Formats: sequence, structure tokens, C-alpha cells
Amino acid sequence: MYNDTIFVISNKTDKRRERVVRRRSIVRQFALNTSTHGITGIARSESMHNRIFWSTSFVVFTGITIFFVTQEIPKYFESSTQTSVDIVNEWPQHFTAFTICNLAPVRYDLFVQSFSNYTATLNITNANDKNSMSLQQIKPMGDFFQMKINRNESLDEFFFPLSSMLMTCVFNGRACSVVNFTSFSSSSYGFCYTFNAKLKNINSVHYSDEYGGPGLLNLGFYVHSHQYVPYIREGVGMIAMLHDNAQLPMIDSAGMALATGFKHRITYTKKIISYLRSPYSTCDDKILPMMQTMFDNYQSTEYGYTEDICYELCTQVFTYKHCGCIDPLQWNARWVFLPETEQMILAPLCNISNKCYPEEAYVFLTSSSLLEKHCSYCPQQCFITDFSIKNSLWKTPPAWLVDDIKRFAENSKIPLPHDWLTNWRSHIDASYLSIELVHESTRIENYTQTATLTAVGVLSNVGGQTGLWIGVSFLSLIELAEMLYRLTRQQYHTMRRNCNRTNDESKI
Repeated sequence: MYNDTIFVISNKTDKRRERVVRRRSIVRQFALNTSTHGITGIARSESMHNRIFWSTSFVVFTGITIFFVTQEIPKYFESSTQTSVDIVNEWPQHFTAFTICNLAPVRYDLFVQSFSNYTATLNITNANDKNSMSLQQIKPMGDFFQMKINRNESLDEFFFPLSSMLMTCVFNGRACSVVNFTSFSSSSYGFCYTFNAKLKNINSVHYSDEYGGPGLLNLGFYVHSHQYVPYIREGVGMIAMLHDNAQLPMIDSAGMALATGFKHRITYTKKIISYLRSPYSTCDDKILPMMQTMFDNYQSTEYGYTEDICYELCTQVFTYKHCGCIDPLQWNARWVFLPETEQMILAPLCNISNKCYPEEAYVFLTSSSLLEKHCSYCPQQCFITDFSIKNSLWKTPPAWLVDDIKRFAENSKIPLPHDWLTNWRSHIDASYLSIELVHESTRIENYTQTATLTAVGVLSNVGGQTGLWIGVSFLSLIELAEMLYRLTRQQYHTMRRNCNRTNDESKI
């Protein structure tokens, strides 16, 4: 006879197996229904060989997916950019600002006496002619200006007023005058005058289509060439610049020469360059207190941030620390901000003969490390408006205009040359010029910096890689989340039942 062996399986074992089966059921149900192709292939495999094939394939393609995804995501955080160029039509648009200066910085008749008195104190005189200046006398002219500025004495009396030069002003067929110009002083050209600058708290900027015109400015000037101080300028004429309405004109470096005896036809088209802000670039338009103090010297005009000006002011701070003075040509940029003390100092101009400034400025501007250290507050401009210019000319004045020019010169309150009665026509030829400034086209070239890869682009690229290699999408992640939720919920209820059972047993 055989004895039967009976195995008794407790309820706890049954329930434990039931929970395991239930978990496997949840996982298997996910694996069979997910859109992730490789997992489905593994789940439905009926042989070990087939399961190994699908498992290997899934692991390999998952590795490929991870490789491409890890290559894609860092590109986004590199904040790389590209520049797109497009041409758009904009009408109406703001007419350009136009700045112009006489090539001669000072008037001889008002300058000669005061300057001669100064050179006399230096024992420099013209022994041959007391009424004229020699080359030797002109050399300390820069020191004379520097002395006057450091004493806070005005130089305005020496400059050419616009009313004595502007003979004709017509914008889109309507007369304009000196009241339509703002002025500022330049160490190189004396008084300069700007048409159509942006003014503070006033919507004063002219549009190209104003008064129904095409965007045309006609100007006629008489420069009084006989009043030029000798040995200063090699030539006769004016210096001019087209610029944005809210841009401080860098006339000393960016001006174009206009010769007398000609009518200059200048046509322009606008170009706008836009940069992205952080993190794609360091661009910013914030005006520093030192720059704003400089702008306050420009009457009622409202100028914006300019990177070039910021670097000039930064150079001023550096040279002031080493020399105790600043660029003798920067009359309007004497306020220096000292970061250490956070104070604004009205700095004196260096003597022209003082070599400290040019030497220190050269060291500073040729050292990238010094520029990076001391000019960290000079970011790139976010918006730059530039102009493409075409310049042509023809001979002027015509015979029918000569009498009007003669009458203007005689009424200009500037002393006429001593031989005016006999040679007035040759003086007009040497002193008159006119300008025709034309808005050429409604087209604007936009150079816009754009992100090479945006957040949407990253998602698209990652989705493309995961979809291509393993078929994973956002819905696949939702399916995974659903499986994890069901497993967690099942585990929670199991733990809750065990806890309740333990409490019941402890009561018994």
C-alpha cells in the first residue's frame, strides 16, 4: 500500500501568487497593447528564440535612439543662432535723420582775436603780419580749446550758426528752417545740425510720405570759405551723415564729405539688424547713467544705447584712472563713472601734448582682456538701423540762382571778403553747395537673428528619433504611466488589506 502525501497550501501563499499573477497581467497587458513596437514584439513571442530576437532588437534600437537624443538636446542649450534675411515693404516709414556740419570748426573773424591773445601769452606771434596767423601760431589751437573747456567756458561764439549757412530747406515740397534742426558741438567740426532727430516727449519725427511727398529733402548751404582758419582743413565743404532718428551721430568717424560747387544727390534704403536677447546673445538696450549724462548735453534729443559710445566712455574711465584726465577731443563726454566709488566725476581734458592719454588708450583698446574686464557693461546693441547710400553729383549753382545766393551771403551777418565787390562770383562758387536727399525705396532689408533650435524644434527632433527607431510617442509615455499607476494602485490596496488584517488580528 502506498501512503498519499497531502500538501497543504495556506491562504497567504494563494494570495501572494494571486498578487504576482495580477502584476504580471498588468505588465503583459501593457506590453501587448503599447505602441512601442519592440516591447509588443517581445510580449507576443511564442518561442525563446523569437523573444531573444525582439529583445536584442529593442535594446539595440533603444541605444541608437538614446545616442541621437543625447546629441540633439545639448544643441538647444548651446543657444546657437542663425541669421535670416528678408526684404519687406514698409510704407509709410520714418524719414532718416540727417546731420551736417561745416568742414571748418570755427569762424576766423570771431576766433582770431581771442586765440591771438592766447598765443601771445606763449610768446608765439606772426612777426610778418599782425592780422593773419602763421602755422606756428595754429599749433597750440587744441590746447586753447582744452583750456576753455576745462574752465567750463563756452566755445559757441566761435562756431558757424546755422542761420548764416542754411539758404534753402524744403521737405516734401514744404519749406523748413533752422527751427527744424537740433544742434550739438563737435571737437572736429564745431556746431553740427541734425534734421529729424527724435525729441524727448514729442512725436516730432517726420515720415517719408508727410505732406503727400515721396520722401525728399532739399538743402542749400553757403559755407563762407573765406572765414576758414588756415592750416586746419585741407579742403572746403561740409561733412554729413545719415543715421537713425534715435542714434547719436558719430560724425567724426562716419561722416561723408560734400564739396562746394556741386549739388549732391543722396539716395538711401534702410537696413535693420536685430539680435536675440539672452541666452542667445548679450545684447541689451539699457542706457547707463554715464551715457545718459553724455546724452543730456545734446539739447532735447532722445538718443538710445550705442555700443560704440559705451566703449568710448569705458576708455575714458580707464584713462582717467591712469592719467587723471580724458580724451581732449571728447568735449561732450566728460562725466566719468567710477565703479569703485559709484561716483560721477566731471573729468578734465588732457593737454594735446600729454602722451599719457594716447598711450593708455592704445594699451586698453588693443587688449581683449582689459576690454572684457573693464567694459563688461557694454553689451551688443539689440537693434541696429543702417542705411545703404548712393551718392551722385552735378555742377552748381546755375546762373539763375547766383543772384539769390549773393543776396543771402550779403545778409548773413558774417563779414564778407575784402574783395567781394569784384570777385563775389568766384566766392559763391567756392562756398555754395546743395543737397538732395531722397528716400529711394519702400523696401527694408531685415537681418534677423533667430535661434537655430527652439524648444519646439527639440521636441520635434526627439520625437522623430524615438518614433523612427522604437515607435515611442507621448501616447506611449501615457501608456507607461497608466501601467505604473495600475501597479501602484494594486500595491496600495494590497498593503491596505494587510494593514487592516494585522489590526484585526491584534484585536483578537
